[in-house]
Amino acid sequence: MAEINVTPMVDVMLVLLIIFMVAAPLLTVGVPVELPKTAASSLPSETEEPLAVTITADGTVTIMTTEVEMDELVNRLRAIAVERADDRIFLRADGAVPYQTVAQVMGALNRGGFSSIGLVTDSGGPALDGADGG
Repeated sequence: MAEINVTPMVDVMLVLLIIFMVAAPLLTVGVPVELPKTAASSLPSETEEPLAVTITADGTVTIMTTEVEMDELVNRLRAIAVERADDRIFLRADGAVPYQTVAQVMGALNRGGFSSIGLVTDSGGPALDGADGG
């Protein structure tokens, strides 16, 4: 019998597929925050990894996973903006953070060279159009 048996290869590929499907969500690291829920749709994905700034409930600001002091934020963002081709940045803020803090960080993002700021929220919030949004 001179034919190739592909059954073991298919079994191995299915096992690898399952492993990658389970491991892929675990690869996204970040700072845990309780995002507010809105009815907004998601932004289109980019080829470059999106830069995210996070404000936790206690007011701590992080760029990706690095904690940054508020007075160092603009300088760090300017250094990052020089290396990036895209001026889009995502702001993740805990729902318990005062609006004043969010507005101050948004101003720092703008001064740091990022003019396209996307606010990250969880879906499933009220649509505020009279329909039941859940």
